[in-house]
Amino acid sequence: MAAELRVGFWLLLLGGLLWLLAPVLTPFLFSAILAYLGDPLADRLEAWGLSRTAAVVSVFVTLIGSLLLLLLVIVPSLERQLVNLVQQGPAVLDWLKHSGLPWLRDHLPIDTALVDIDALKGELTQALGKAGGIVQTLLATAARSSSVVIGFLVNLFLVPVLTFYLLRDWDVLVARIRALLPRRIEPPVSALAAETNEVLGAFLRGQFAVMLALGAIYAVGLTLLGLHYGLLIGLLAGLVSFVPYMGFIVGIGVAGVAALVQYQDLLHVTLVAGVFAIGQALEGTVLTPRLVGERIGLHPVAVIFAVLAGGHLFGFFGVLLALPVASIVMVLLRHTHDRYLASDLYEG
Repeated sequence: MAAELRVGFWLLLLGGLLWLLAPVLTPFLFSAILAYLGDPLADRLEAWGLSRTAAVVSVFVTLIGSLLLLLLVIVPSLERQLVNLVQQGPAVLDWLKHSGLPWLRDHLPIDTALVDIDALKGELTQALGKAGGIVQTLLATAARSSSVVIGFLVNLFLVPVLTFYLLRDWDVLVARIRALLPRRIEPPVSALAAETNEVLGAFLRGQFAVMLALGAIYAVGLTLLGLHYGLLIGLLAGLVSFVPYMGFIVGIGVAGVAALVQYQDLLHVTLVAGVFAIGQALEGTVLTPRLVGERIGLHPVAVIFAVLAGGHLFGFFGVLLALPVASIVMVLLRHTHDRYLASDLYEG
């Protein structure tokens, strides 16, 4: 009992320290996640004959090149679509007033008189007219708040530097941690760590690939349908698909409304639903089984609970920490379950 109390005390102390130091530890944890994701690629390059430093530099050059390509090709299109979306706000409200609300009033028991479209349009027009002033105000506030600017610049500089050094010394750090473990518990702890690494690595890398694939499928499909904001909506749906089913729900809702406003018929809304249905079918039958794996993928309920709980307890730091902790807990629960089935308590 005394040993369990000591373990509980140290766990509570560790949790308290993490909660207090969360703002400081966020760039370190973000860098550790990036290094963890990039370590297999660096190991593969190292196996091909490159030194560890050269392999890490190659990974960094690849990442920077991909980001530059993203900035040069996709970001301008996204910016144009965002500007058009904001400018089309009053027209969308006009359509809602003259077409959308009357249709709802005729087909559903909804009191549309509660929605004042003219007031919403006035507020939107006023907000658009003050957009430049809002931006200037935000910039002036940020300039006056030197701590915010300094913190942002420090994190912007720290993340790539920390990622580089963590990625370069990742294998050394893992070996030193293993060497510090008491010899009696080193084999089971190493086995648990290896299984956790398998679960977490497959889930994070696979889910990231699934996000990219779904974003491309949705964006291409909606663009081929002629939807004005197909690229923006498709990439948004792919991004939020990290939370199970969230990408499908958000994407089909936003794209359906956009198609209804643009074409004002149910045919294009049905086609939009078909794009997302194809994406969901490919995700369930091809993408997730091949890229994530059913055996080692975290359950959707566990993912949602972990992300929400981590964000509630520790903010953005908790969101970053949520899935690693969830994977460790899942592995421990699996082993606890196996030991319980083999115990005298279960058999007797």
